[in-house]
Amino acid sequence: MIIDAHGHYTTAPPQLEEWRNRQIAAIGDPANAPRPEDLVISDDKIRESIETNQLRLMDERGSDLTVFSPRASFMAHHIGDYAVSETWSRICNDLCHRVATLFPDRFAMGAMLPQSPGVDPATVIPELRRAVEELGAVVVNLNPDPSGGHWDSPPITDTQWYPIYEVLSELGVPAMVHVSTSCNAAFHTTGAHYLNADTTAFMQLVQGDLFADFPDLRLIIPHGGGAAPYHWGRFRGLADMMKKPDHVEALLRNVFFDTCVYHQPGIDLLTSVIPSESILFASEMIGAVRGIDSRTGHFFDDTKRYVDATPNLTDEQRTAVYEANVRRAYPRLDATLTARGR
Repeated sequence: MIIDAHGHYTTAPPQLEEWRNRQIAAIGDPANAPRPEDLVISDDKIRESIETNQLRLMDERGSDLTVFSPRASFMAHHIGDYAVSETWSRICNDLCHRVATLFPDRFAMGAMLPQSPGVDPATVIPELRRAVEELGAVVVNLNPDPSGGHWDSPPITDTQWYPIYEVLSELGVPAMVHVSTSCNAAFHTTGAHYLNADTTAFMQLVQGDLFADFPDLRLIIPHGGGAAPYHWGRFRGLADMMKKPDHVEALLRNVFFDTCVYHQPGIDLLTSVIPSESILFASEMIGAVRGIDSRTGHFFDDTKRYVDATPNLTDEQRTAVYEANVRRAYPRLDATLTARGR
C-alpha cells in the first residue's frame, strides 16, 4: 500500500465555512450563535467534494489511502474561547469521520483538538477520547501555539502538556505537531508559521527529555521537519553543548518527519539526512501549494514523484516509507488495516 500520512479536508462543502463565519460573528453574543444542527451537509455533497478533488488526485498519482484530518488553517484556536473551539472541533471531526465512513478503503480519520490560548491543555481530553474511541481517529493534530503566532504557550516538553500525552500513550495514538492560521502579520501562515513551528517543536524536543517520561509516545513533525534536516549539524552541535551526546538521533525513535516537501532537492536532502525508518510518505494535498511547477510541468504537491525518484532510498526503504513506517507510527491504523486483510 501507499499511505499518505498527512491530508486535510481543504475541500469541504461551503456550508462548513458559512457556519463558521456565523459562529465567529456571534462571539460575545451567544444567543445568536448557530447551533451544530444548523449545519446540514448531505452525504452526496461530501462525496462530490472528495471524488472530484482528493480522490481523483490519489488515483492519478497512485496513492491508496490518506489519513484525513480537518483543515489545519481552519482550526484557528485563537478565535473565541474554549467553548467556541470545542463546538468547532466536534463539527470538523464529525465531518472527517463521515468522509472516512463514506470511503473506508481510501480515508482514515485524523482529528483536531479544541485547544484555546491560556486554557489548561487537559480540557481537550474529552474530545480527544471521543474522536479516537467513538469516531475512530488514528492521529490527532496538536497545536504547539494556540495563540496563532504569538507563542505564549510553554514548550511541548513542559509538564502542562503531559495529560494529553498520557492519554495518547494509553490509546496508542500519535500526535502530528501542527499549528493553524497565523494572526501575526510577521508570519505568513503556510510559508513561515508552519515551518517555524516545525523547527521550533523539534528544538524544544532537543532541549527537553520528553520521551524519558513517555517512551511509547509518537510525534510527527510535518512539512519535512521544517529546517531540522537542513540544519541537522546545528541541532547535533547544540545537543552536544547541552551535554546530550547522541540525543538528536535518539529522538528519532519517537519522532517521524513526513515528505510534504515540494521539490526534488528537498526530498533528496531529507532522505540523505534522516534515517529512512523515521520518514513517512505524505503530500498534504490539496493544501498549501496547489499549483504546477513551471520547471517540471507537475504539481508541486505530487510528492510521490519525488520519493520515487530519489536515489537515497533502496526499494525496501521506499516501501517502508510508503507503508511500513506509517503503520508503525499509526498503530490504530495498522490494526484497522490488518483486520480488513490489508
